[in-house]
Order: sequence, then C-alpha cells, then structure tokens
Amino acid sequence: MLEQLLIFTRGGLILWSWGNALKGSPIDTLIRSCLLEERSGAASYTHDSYSLKWTFHNDLGLVFVAVYQRILHLLYVDDLLAAVKREFSLIHDPSKKTLYPDFDETFRQLKIEAEARAEDLKKSSNAVTAIGGNRKQQAANKAGHDGKKGGGGELKNDGEGKKGRKLENGDSVVVANDSNMRKSSVNGKENESSNVGAFDVNKLQKLRSKGGDVKKKKITDSVVSKVEPKKVVKKNRVWDESTPETKLDFTDQVGGGDDDGDRKVDYLAKEQGESMMDKEEVLSSDSEEDDDDDVDVGKKSKPDAKKKGWFSSMFQSIAGKANLEKSDLEPALKALKDRLMTKNVAEEIAEKLCESVAASLEGKKLASFTRISSTVHAAMEEALVRILTPRRSIDILRDIHAAKEHRKPYVVVFVGVNGVGKSTNLAKVAYWLQQHNVSVMMAACDTFRSGAVEQLRTHARRLQIPIFEKGYEKDPALVAKEAIQEASRNGSDVVLVDTAGRMQDNEPLMRALSKLIYLNNPDLVLFVGEALVGNDAVDQLSKFNQKLADLSTSLTPRLIDGILLTKFDTIDDKVGAALSMVYISGAPVMFVGCGQSYTDLKKLNVKSIVKTLLK
Repeated sequence: MLEQLLIFTRGGLILWSWGNALKGSPIDTLIRSCLLEERSGAASYTHDSYSLKWTFHNDLGLVFVAVYQRILHLLYVDDLLAAVKREFSLIHDPSKKTLYPDFDETFRQLKIEAEARAEDLKKSSNAVTAIGGNRKQQAANKAGHDGKKGGGGELKNDGEGKKGRKLENGDSVVVANDSNMRKSSVNGKENESSNVGAFDVNKLQKLRSKGGDVKKKKITDSVVSKVEPKKVVKKNRVWDESTPETKLDFTDQVGGGDDDGDRKVDYLAKEQGESMMDKEEVLSSDSEEDDDDDVDVGKKSKPDAKKKGWFSSMFQSIAGKANLEKSDLEPALKALKDRLMTKNVAEEIAEKLCESVAASLEGKKLASFTRISSTVHAAMEEALVRILTPRRSIDILRDIHAAKEHRKPYVVVFVGVNGVGKSTNLAKVAYWLQQHNVSVMMAACDTFRSGAVEQLRTHARRLQIPIFEKGYEKDPALVAKEAIQEASRNGSDVVLVDTAGRMQDNEPLMRALSKLIYLNNPDLVLFVGEALVGNDAVDQLSKFNQKLADLSTSLTPRLIDGILLTKFDTIDDKVGAALSMVYISGAPVMFVGCGQSYTDLKKLNVKSIVKTLLK
C-alpha cells in the first residue's frame, strides 16, 4: 500500500501531497542523507520500516517522492512517479507558490491506472512462467521416453569401466571413469585439445633441470663480476645482568647508536616549529585549472565513437539544447568516471557519483554557448565539493573548551586497521593540541600488539606528556575508563586513547572495540586510514561502521565521527581515497598526515582535492 506521495521544489517548498502521516521523518532523512549528499543516483532509499523512491524534473526544479511500507513490493511505483511527473509538469506554474488541490482527482486516476497496469503485467508474467514450466516438463518426459526406447544412440560398456555414447554420425567419445582426464576421438583420430589441462610430470622435471642450470650459470657470472664490499664492523653492545637499566634504554638517543653517547633527544615539539594544521595552504594557479581544458572532457571517453560535425556541435553550443537526455550525458560521464578511478576513487563510488550527476542534469535545458561536457564537469565539481565539505562543523578546540567548562576531559579514540600509523598520528595531534595550550594525556589501550605501549611511551617522553598504561593482556575498555578517571583527577583537558589495529573482519577484536566505545562514550571516534588504499577504503570503513552498530548493546550505537588520513605525502595525485571514505561513511576528513615529524599534520583542503580529482 502506498503511504505517501509528495511533490516539492529543490528549495524545499511543498507544492502537493497525498497520503497518511508517517512515523518519524523519512523524507527529511532522505533529503539530508541522499539528496544533499549526492547519493540520488540509485533513486531508492530505506529508512526504518519505509522504502522511498523518487524522481526529478530538473528543468522545473521539482522532486517527486513516493513512500511505501518496506515489506511490500509495489510494482507500480516507478510507473506512477513517471505519470505524476508528466501530468504535474503540464499544470505547474513556476510563479505560483501555493498548493495544487485540483491535482487530487488527477492523481487518483493515475494511481488506479498504474495499479491496473501492474496487475495485468503480473498476470501475464505468471502465465508465461506457467507455459514455460509446462514446456520444460513435456520436454523432460519426452527425453525420458526416448531414453527408454534407446532412440538417438545407445550406451555401451567396453569391459574396462569405460562408457561411451554412439552418435548419429558414427563418431564416439570415450570417458575414463578411473581418472579425471578425458580423451576424445573423432573419426578415429585423437583430439589433442582435450588434454590441455593434463599435468605432465616429465615436462616439469625437464624444465626444472634446465632452469636450474641457467640459474647456476647466472649466479656464477654475478659472483665473478661482483666486488666484495668492505664490511662495516659495528661495536658490539654488552648485554649483561650487571648493566644498569638506564644504559640499556636507547630510545632517547638520536639515531639510537653508541656514538651518540649520552646525548638525549631535546627534539621536542617546541623546537620543531608550528604545526601545519594552523597554516593555510595556498593553491597554485596552474594553467591546467582553466575551464578551457575542462570542457573537452567528453572527447576522451570513446575514441571510436562517431563525432558530430563542426556545424552541428557549434549550432548546439550557440542555440542550446531543448532538454538533456541520458544519451547526451553518457560520453562525458564515462570520461569523468575513468578519470576519478585513475585518481584512486573506488569504482563503486565513481559509478554512483556519475549516476547522481546524471539524475541532476537529465531533462535540464542546456544554456546557450555551453557545451555538454562543461556542464557535466561543473555539476561533478559542485557534487564533489558538497560531499567533501562536512555536514556539521567539528571544531575540536571549541569542543575541548566546552568540555572543560563542564569539568570533564575531552576523549578521542583512535581506531583503524593494522599498520596505518595510529600511534604516530596520535602523537601529531597531541603536539598540535599542546601548541594551543591544551593539557593532554595519552592512554595506552593497545594491550594486544607487542611494543605498542613502549612506542607510545617514547612519544609521551619526547612530547613531555603524561601517559596512562597498564601493560599488556588487559581489557582495553577498563584501561581507557581508568585513564579518563585519572585525567579528571589531575586536570588534563584531553585524553587521546590509542587502540590496537584490527582488521574489519576480526570479530573478537571488533567486539572489544565496540565495548570500549560503549563503556567510555568518547567525544570523538577517529578512524585512521591510509591514503594509499582505493577500493579497500570502502570495505574498511563500511565494515567498521557495520560491526560497531551490530556489536553494540546500545539502541543508538556510536559510529565513526571523523577520519584521519595518513601517508598523504606518498600518493602524488592519487587522492581518491579521501573521497571514497567520506562518501561511504558521511564522516569528514579532519586531519591529514603528510610526513614523519610531529608538525606534519594538515587540514584537508577541499578545493585542492577537487581540483586534483578533475585535473
């Protein structure tokens, strides 16, 4: 049963509505989560117990949304939306800002016709299915009857466990039952192609002996040609029980060697300079940024496609096109999709983006002196800016001061897969907070990986920050809870919680992480991910969020609040992981790690990322 159908403008003005009152606010959620976030390409969405479908009239700037129960499969919804869109566009007056009550009767008639067409289609499909099933049954019965009579060939046994079928032309096929190898003979000749998959041990031994000789020869030649390098003799360290513990601790020595003597690391944050988080990045005005280069996007999509003549393309750009169709947009969108994928955007995300841009442009009138490729490029640029710009402002420094007024520490939990650099970037964030006169405490809650506590302890010593630790094989949720209590006692403003790296499919570790977040209710959950990943970014973030939701005992589970991208300095122009992560999670990129020192932490420059993606 159809629950509601709504017609409104892109500005949010409701022009006409029909149906029952809905529980919750599924249409508001649709607008926030899909229409404003460039996820409208799929034209379907589920929220609680409802399914929503929609279509656009881009030329008039109208949105048509149908809402029905999720458990129902209404076949006529798409047909009804198309009919309503067609009929309403005939009576719509852009200057009129009031409701259209006279459309009620038209809608009732359209609904009855759509339901009747769906019912007829259902009956005809059932009839076709029944006829097909009867034909299959008749064919099976006929085949069984012919088999009993022996028509079409007879089975024979040659006495060696081999069976074959005599064919009509006299050829035969023999299948060996005692092995998985097949041999076919046609007109008495053996067919060699049937043994392609066979494993010849003799050939393998010959290849091994031949390869071994070649390998030995290469090794001999290389040894003769090589000159032995001089061996660097390193002074052996003495590991003795009588040696004081202080002499065995080399973590504070620059370079970690004995030649450094007792020179300690005065390599503190204040001596490294200002964090890059507080510096504004200046975009270079390259010639590649000009719009003249961007308008020819569609030319690269299909090299073999037929090109329009000069006069027709020029006339179209001068006079404009009546309404853009999907076929007009496909070449430019294909080129943009390929370009995004070369910049490391996940294929699934690139495809959805192009579908969303197509949905926003289809049916729209092309302006004069404008090419289709430039229109598509501008729409894609606008969509990328909208996605990468945070939906809500997350100002950590403001939130820290707000928590301080309530006399409680601001808690940040760093999560992510193995080896992405959580501890290192946690130290960078701590350094940045120190520069803003914020007192920080680290919590060593990675009680799983060997050396994790020592690594965080080294960062804490270098930054002169207190650290709370309980060693290994402890419950990280309880360690974090005690760390927060300790921070409340000693007056620390922020607690940075380091957690163990875990793969998104590791359920025991994901359950422990869910417990840590549920028990301590942190102010910010930061997902630390590599900028190097492409399609894997989608899998990591979506499964992290899914596991946190599934394994939480709360009715409103905490998910990822923000993203910290690491190793951003190693990817050149392959910046697509940022787009993939933001699109799949809806969480903003709050920090970008771009080096090895404590100052190498940046904000994400949205304009720079968009320019790089479309360049």
